[in-house]
Amino acid sequence: MERFKGIPIRKTKEGLLLSVRVEPRSSKAMVVGPYGDTLKVKLTAPPVDDRANKQLLEVLARHFGVKKTDVSIIKGQHSKNKTVLIKPME
Repeated sequence: MERFKGIPIRKTKEGLLLSVRVEPRSSKAMVVGPYGDTLKVKLTAPPVDDRANKQLLEVLARHFGVKKTDVSIIKGQHSKNKTVLIKPME
């Protein structure tokens, strides 16, 4: 559970809810870490044609060690501030 250390999460019966702040058009795609009460994630993709959202799902799946299909944006599709659901790991 080291990968969750310091990250504000909420456990629900559907999985883990994260508040995420994205920074599109960065030089590197990566999870930066806690940013106040959110998780900051840098993305190289621009926020055009859903490319940044798709990259966000890939970056979070890789960081948390889950399949890309287990990560979904449930709020904030068109915002830098998003709520993301990570389904339980089996």
